[in-house]
Parts: sequence; C-alpha cells; structure tokens
Amino acid sequence: METEKILVLGIGNDILTDDGIGPKLVRDLTNMKLNVEITFETAAVGGLELLEIVSGYSRIFMIDAIRTSGGKPGNVYFLSPDDFRETMHISNLHDINFFTALELGNKLNYPLPSEIMIIAVEIAEDLEFSEQLSPALQKRYPEILSKVSKFLLEALLFQKFKA
Repeated sequence: METEKILVLGIGNDILTDDGIGPKLVRDLTNMKLNVEITFETAAVGGLELLEIVSGYSRIFMIDAIRTSGGKPGNVYFLSPDDFRETMHISNLHDINFFTALELGNKLNYPLPSEIMIIAVEIAEDLEFSEQLSPALQKRYPEILSKVSKFLLEALLFQKFKA
C-alpha cells in the first residue's frame, strides 16, 4: 500500500510584514509531533509555479494571508477551493490564478492533490517592508498557531482513522 503524501505549504513573502504569516506558521509547525509523514515547505509564488510545487502530493494544506472586508486581523478561516476563486497570493498579475492552474493541470493529467485545504489568516499590513508581523497580528500569533495546529492535527487524525 502506497503511503499518502501530504504537504503543508506556507505561501507569502517574509519581508512584507503580515504577508509572511504563512511561511512563519509553517516554520513553527515543523515541530509538531505526528505519526504521519508530512512535508513542510514555503513559497512566495502563485499560479503555475504553485502547480509544480503541489504536484505528486495526495493532500495539501495551504496557509496564506487574506484580507476580507470587515475581517479582524488574526481571524483564521478554513476553506476549500470551492469557497472562493482567489486570495491575495494564490493568484498573481503575471500568471494565471491557482485555481485555473489546477483546472489546466487536471486537463493535462498532471499528478495533482485529491484534497486541498486552505488555511487563510486575516492580516492587517502587507505593503510595508518588515520581517516582523504587525502589532495586531503579533499579539494574536500564539492563538493563530494554536488554531492552525489543532486543525491540522484533527484533519490528519480524522483522515488516518477514516481509512
């Protein structure tokens, strides 16, 4: 029986304040003790470039920054591709968006994940150059890390017992 390949991918740019929330969470999540083999990676790309990164995995958990109208910095959303078609970073102006890339990959029989979960963290600032999170996000970071860790643990355990 082939082992399931799982990827936890943090998307964002570490030098654009809160945009680095995905990579920061992934670096902290690598310390999770699980009885499941997981690959942890970070990326500051979108569209077709993400397609190459996720190829060959059966399940992926993408962690990214998001801005919604009325959202409070630090809120964590657990979404699937059906919940929306674009986030700030899963799409980029010089490329097709990630969901269009997935459709293209499926048409070309590319080895793509059968399950994609998106963990989106509401941010306050992503236009300032800084390697530090905004004060609003930094204050809630322990809570954010706890929520994301708990979600991943439950998702992985559920899948493990589901089989």
